Amino acid sequence: MGGHISTYAGAATLYEVGFNHFFKGKDHPSGGDQVFFQGHASPGMYARAFLEGRLSEEDLDGFRQEKSKAGHALSSYPHPRLMPEFWEFPTVSMGIGPMNAIYQAQSNRYLHNRGIRDTCEQQVWAFLGDGEMDEPESRGLLQLAANDGLDNLNFVINCNLQRLDGPVRGNGKIMQELEAFFRGAGWNVIKVVWGREWDDLLAKDSTGDLVKIMNETADGDYQTYKAESGGFVRDHFFGKTPATKDLVADMTDAQVWGLKRGGHDYRKVYAAYKAATEFKGKPTVILAKTVKGYGLGPHFEGRNATHQMKKLTLEALKEFRDYLKIPISDEVLEADPYAPPYYHPGAEAEEIRYLIDRRRALGGFLPERRTKHAQVELPGDKTYEVANRGSGKQQAATTMAFVRLLKDLMRDKGLGSRIVPIVPDESRTFGMDAFFPTAKIYNPAGQNYLSVDRDLVLAYKESIQGQILHAGINEAGSVAAFTAAGTAYATQGEPLIPIYVFYSMFGFQRTGDSFWAAGDQMTRGFIIGATAGRTTLTGEGLQHADGHSPILASTNPAVITYDPAYGYELGIIMRAGLERMYGGDSDDPNVMYYLTVYNEPIIQPPLPEGLDEDAVVRGIYRLKPGNDDGDAPRAQILASGVAVPWALEAQELLADHWGVSADVWSVTSWTELRRDALAAEEEAFLNPGAEARVPFVTQQLGNAPGPIVAVTDYMKAVPDQIRQFLPQDFATLGADGFGFSDTRAAARRYFKIDSHSVVVRTLELLAKRGEVDPDAPRQAIEKYSLLTLP
Repeated sequence: MGGHISTYAGAATLYEVGFNHFFKGKDHPSGGDQVFFQGHASPGMYARAFLEGRLSEEDLDGFRQEKSKAGHALSSYPHPRLMPEFWEFPTVSMGIGPMNAIYQAQSNRYLHNRGIRDTCEQQVWAFLGDGEMDEPESRGLLQLAANDGLDNLNFVINCNLQRLDGPVRGNGKIMQELEAFFRGAGWNVIKVVWGREWDDLLAKDSTGDLVKIMNETADGDYQTYKAESGGFVRDHFFGKTPATKDLVADMTDAQVWGLKRGGHDYRKVYAAYKAATEFKGKPTVILAKTVKGYGLGPHFEGRNATHQMKKLTLEALKEFRDYLKIPISDEVLEADPYAPPYYHPGAEAEEIRYLIDRRRALGGFLPERRTKHAQVELPGDKTYEVANRGSGKQQAATTMAFVRLLKDLMRDKGLGSRIVPIVPDESRTFGMDAFFPTAKIYNPAGQNYLSVDRDLVLAYKESIQGQILHAGINEAGSVAAFTAAGTAYATQGEPLIPIYVFYSMFGFQRTGDSFWAAGDQMTRGFIIGATAGRTTLTGEGLQHADGHSPILASTNPAVITYDPAYGYELGIIMRAGLERMYGGDSDDPNVMYYLTVYNEPIIQPPLPEGLDEDAVVRGIYRLKPGNDDGDAPRAQILASGVAVPWALEAQELLADHWGVSADVWSVTSWTELRRDALAAEEEAFLNPGAEARVPFVTQQLGNAPGPIVAVTDYMKAVPDQIRQFLPQDFATLGADGFGFSDTRAAARRYFKIDSHSVVVRTLELLAKRGEVDPDAPRQAIEKYSLLTLP
């Protein structure tokens, strides 16, 4: 178990005081607390659950064997998706826990202030390591907690002074550094540095030398002291001045060695927790000084290699047994030192009864995850009319079609109050500033200033009851807010529908790890990648030109990725998403929907009569068949998102200039088509001889005449996801490489993805088949000046 042994050993007191006196379970009248357990300490939580009777020996034997011992398996870290009735919050990779804890506390207040659920007595606890605090995510969002006055939030930082390889600050002092950082960020700081054994010594420190030495001793030395002996501490710590040496003159080396650090003193920890929960107006951080591997003996305590040490030696086992007074004989330990027995004193033992009684008094066991939630009334047909009617003669980008649909969703009587729009300072870019005066921006302090645009129709308005979560220029915090809102169905029993809108380039590329953790936590909601595409936002240039977010999103199994071309497709997909997540009939409602939308205005057509909406959701439908002239060469053009108009233009050019009849297909999800095909392939692989299921993409296109040309405003890898499942000649046009600033027409010609490029590529494939003049591709290149930028 490596560092898991040492991490929990050093933090056991911090957890036990919380479990026995502070952490409220879900049956508590308050609704319970939310506890973010440090990832590497998970074995300690399993051990406690074993003593509580929640886990069996068979379960413990399944640690890190999640498939081979399915049904009796324990995940290595807190993973709700792997243990959906046990773990509530994933806290790895490091930095995820503190970030998500902050926004969980904000979400609790949001629910309360908007009148959805009373959370005023709930506390959020996050257990962290001092080494973990070097992650930018661990410190980068502290100001939100202070600005919102989140006195329902407590960080407990286990300052054992060590990270995996060595000291956190060998030459410095991490506790002082963190104290200054948190105080500067506006937090209440409580330090638990020394155990009560030091109290008399500090009282006798008339010269102040002891405090001076404490403050000047580097963390690297403190680590070394706990890896040595009482005599070593006497000589190298107390021996620095005559006055401090005299302080311990009457103490034995054993007594000197027994001077504990504050994080191992139950009374000091209790006092800190009590002060934290009673403090009002600010979030609190508790800095608790501990020893990594505490109680595990000289081979573990404070050693640099302690994180990599997976087993206790026989000698260390015996020392540990004696230290904890566990009644296991030498004979039993010696029988197999590498497989010591589990020990449970029995359900009626005084210690066990105490554990159980304390948890009952506090409202039930922790960690625990529940999914029973209030029912959601989903919108009817009327809400989606705005998406289905099209834009008439006016042009509108799919971003605007989305915003209009969002407005009607927020107005819906049954669902509207549960919609949580989340924007990282781009509302005006997306046309969402129209929501400011009505839905208002959430701020627990309200709006205590005179807004500069107060007399305008679209005035910037903040409110305690505001609906919009405006995260500022802060994608990491936005995803944390998305996660908290999207899991409210489980944490609070009250579903929220987060709809996070952002520049698509700054989503999965920038915060992919957070989305992965959101998938682990079984977050539900909509992720809207706006200003999408490699060539559609060309004025912004390389860092904004998104040509790969659908590929990055496809790597997350919990993300359903769509690239809709029209507003009616958006409406169909979002309606299907709401039904899957909260309709109650889905076998897998724990998904997130990623939809890309664009800022290029086009004519939005109305919902076609007789459209197969199921095909839209599954990933592909024939948008416009070609003119069937009998003997005309045939081809299939596949496109998604903003590329669909190019495909339609190419269809006309092929017919008018080259006598080719091409069908145009709108591919709403290349990724879902691939996933369906892979699943069918797997079924056939495991059931030889049985009739194989035909993948949906093959059903749609397998018998379509002619070659296939797929075009996208993303990398070629996006359409290539389905290539292997189709028998036809297949060519892909995509925008591989870095983006740049130029006109859309020039960028699309550069990447060879415009309508003329589609025509030439189609003719090339037909020429190879002998179905058009072999010289047709060259003629087309000249006709359309394909080698020249417009």
